Amino acid sequence: MDNNIEKAVRVLVVDDEPVLLKALEALLTKKGHQVTALDSPITATQRLAAEDFDVALLDVKMPDLSGLELLTAVKHRRPEVEVIMMTGHATVETALAAVKAGAYDYLTKPFDDVELVARAVAKAAERKALFDRNRALETALREKEGAPPADGLVGNSGAMRDVTRMIDAVAYSAATVLVQGESGTGKELVARALHAKSPRRSQPFVALNCGALTETLLESELFGHVKGAFTGAQRDQKGLFDAADGGTIFLDEIGDIPPATQVRLLRVLQEGEVKRVGSAESIKVDVRVIAATHRDLPKLVKAGKFREDLFYRLNVIAIPLPPLRERIEDVPLLAHHFLRRYTDRLAKKVKTLSPEAIELLCGYRWPGNVRELENAIERAVVLCRGESITPVDLPPAISGRTAPLIREAPAPGDDAGWLSMSYAAAKEQSLRRFEKTYVEALMRACDNNISAAARKAGMDRSNFKRVLRKYRTDVEGDAGDDAPEAPPRASA
Repeated sequence: MDNNIEKAVRVLVVDDEPVLLKALEALLTKKGHQVTALDSPITATQRLAAEDFDVALLDVKMPDLSGLELLTAVKHRRPEVEVIMMTGHATVETALAAVKAGAYDYLTKPFDDVELVARAVAKAAERKALFDRNRALETALREKEGAPPADGLVGNSGAMRDVTRMIDAVAYSAATVLVQGESGTGKELVARALHAKSPRRSQPFVALNCGALTETLLESELFGHVKGAFTGAQRDQKGLFDAADGGTIFLDEIGDIPPATQVRLLRVLQEGEVKRVGSAESIKVDVRVIAATHRDLPKLVKAGKFREDLFYRLNVIAIPLPPLRERIEDVPLLAHHFLRRYTDRLAKKVKTLSPEAIELLCGYRWPGNVRELENAIERAVVLCRGESITPVDLPPAISGRTAPLIREAPAPGDDAGWLSMSYAAAKEQSLRRFEKTYVEALMRACDNNISAAARKAGMDRSNFKRVLRKYRTDVEGDAGDDAPEAPPRASA
């Protein structure tokens, strides 16, 4: 039997209700799990920095940090951890936000049967074990084939050759680099390639998505904090600049950091010193900073939303990363690269892409860039029943088909339709129908203003856009908060 199955499942439970916390700890311990039960979400972020977990069980309503904010922190620090959310105030909007932020399951309190919790944890643990096995296989395959650290940075177009030459030219410098490009173009791959080719290659590479955290969490993550700096800070905590000392730190979505954090970051770049939150003591660090953004920073500077002095500190060396639509000649190479990756990962015997499929891929505009292409190929590998991917295996947006590959959920009252589907399939299709109907109605009500719609939905703007992109292909870039969006396309 696989070692991942035999070992005790490591479960993190976070809830500010002492009685329920103790009950869950006792239940899961009885099931043979290794349980860490905490009543503070701030303490939980600290434990996540120091320990590995398989499953996290989080309450939605907590002081200092909400469960959804903690979910974001968990997925940032430990993306492989399967998260189950719990709430006594269930709403469709909260459930949708949790699923979109990466939650595996969503449970409503009070529990009719505590065994439901135990079963949910067991299923999440099984999924985590599968993830661990796949990652081990992928690592073994990469070592066997000798794949380079930046093997995802694929392309022979003139634009990508320029990027590669720029990486080679500046890798040995300690100068700050600003990687500019749309979402999904591979900015972190550029950062990793710079680090791998630099004299710092044997030292840490630390990455942080600055747009994924609240201001309090962001400053604590970057600079660390001392005991008592804020509620729940029960011990000193090093920040990522400390962790990256001697190496490289990659700050993705740098355009999203709040003004106060911009001031602290400027000091680090100017003085090479870090002050932990709540401390007056400065700590010297030797870190190369690579920043990235999909935003127009000069425009944000003019609007007073980004410090001009920080922009110039970051923009010492700029590496523009072209969108995929401007290097279509790289699409076949990237498609075959991802085909090899996912046939190995999924143990499928798909060998190639048909000429018709390649033609469709090259004729598409790719608003989601390389990430969208990777997702399209992964989907095609999963659905392909032969040895060659054909147009029918590609997403409808690319193939031009109007009929969805996954059927719509049955109408309310259609018992035969519901009973013909598994619980998981019915749940998925219900969510898809709800999402589509909800976002279309919301966008109509808000005159196609994404920011207004996100506020009305009670969602973070970037999370709302991710939901919207599933049903509208005209959502790309990042218009200003008050900019009207293009009118919605007709439903298929």
